[in-house]
Amino acid sequence: MADWLVRLYDLPDPAARFAAVEEAGYHLVRPVMPSRSVVVRWVRERFSEGWVSEVEAAFGSQPVTCIIALDSSGKIAGFACYDVTFRGFFGPMAVDEEHRGVGLGTALLFRALGAMRENGYAYAVIGDAADGDFYANRAGAIEIPDSEPGPYRDRPA
Repeated sequence: MADWLVRLYDLPDPAARFAAVEEAGYHLVRPVMPSRSVVVRWVRERFSEGWVSEVEAAFGSQPVTCIIALDSSGKIAGFACYDVTFRGFFGPMAVDEEHRGVGLGTALLFRALGAMRENGYAYAVIGDAADGDFYANRAGAIEIPDSEPGPYRDRPA
């Protein structure tokens, strides 16, 4: 899978995306360290060990480089990380299956990319993107030519 590039200085206004998920009963937050085990366990139960490692790395940063979506009962519905495997890289990101279709992925994407812009980045790389069209349609991402396998090439099997 290829890497994708996003111009952070040219992001569309995310306000409508945040309002839509808030109206649907969701809240986006940057978790604090006491939430680490809950977030890590949630990712482990639903996704991959590789993503668990990246979420753990996010909690090693100050501030934490992860955004989570909470439903109206305070349960985790999705997450997005940045600056975990490589600086300037967005991801991983995922939304639990039962919470898809309300715009949480887009809201998480914009909240994390906005945090990267606030940290001084002009561009973000979305590494090894499984669905480049999602990022192209939401954030104007463009595919980086000849970026497969990119910096992920030396992962052990």
